[in-house]
Amino acid sequence: MTLDLKHRALITGASSGIGKATALSFAKAGIDLVLVSRNQSRLDAVAVEARQIGVEVQVCPVDLAAIAQVKAEISRIAERHGPINILINSAGVGYTGGILETSLEDWQQVLTLNLTSVLQCIQAVLPGMHDRHSGTIVNVASIAAYQAFPNWGAYNVSKAGLLALSKTLAAEERSNGIRVVTVSPGAVNTALWDTDFVHADFDRSKMLTPETVAESILHTVLLPTQAVIEELTLMPSAGAL
Repeated sequence: MTLDLKHRALITGASSGIGKATALSFAKAGIDLVLVSRNQSRLDAVAVEARQIGVEVQVCPVDLAAIAQVKAEISRIAERHGPINILINSAGVGYTGGILETSLEDWQQVLTLNLTSVLQCIQAVLPGMHDRHSGTIVNVASIAAYQAFPNWGAYNVSKAGLLALSKTLAAEERSNGIRVVTVSPGAVNTALWDTDFVHADFDRSKMLTPETVAESILHTVLLPTQAVIEELTLMPSAGAL
């Protein structure tokens, strides 16, 4: 299926993992891209691949952890490179640690990037969607939004909060012609597992690939506008790891 009108998607976390795979999947579907991440060189590399496929690509380095600036920066990007018909909030960080040992600084950093920055991106893009009475917002959560894994407390809470944010937004924006989707994958084989914030010993060969998650995100976006997949849980066939 192809889109009836030319669409442009703003994708956060687009320099790697699910965000990068989604950008390339969207490019193959003919969707123009606005790529957001703090790593300009990696964004540039993704942009080269996407342009070779044949779509327009804008690269916009933004540090979503600098929360006081996020809404203003994304608003400027949406005004300069819009209209933004699709917003994909895929930026995020993993974190392992028991509740008792989690520092306030770590807790706030996880909630800031995984939840509060998403709110700021939504608030920046939503007014334009209101003007056009259309748009699709996809928030990438996690199976952890539904299932509390021990020693993943801050991450569990951030993703459960993201699910609640999505449900609330969907209820508020249906009458405005705006679709809100939450995609909650199980373990995905990304660089998240290589960071200093995550300590886990899982068989990564049994995880989902970023490309599989990206195809699922694309499917939700390509549905006719009269339909919406509000919640999609995508698990490895091996189950929760």
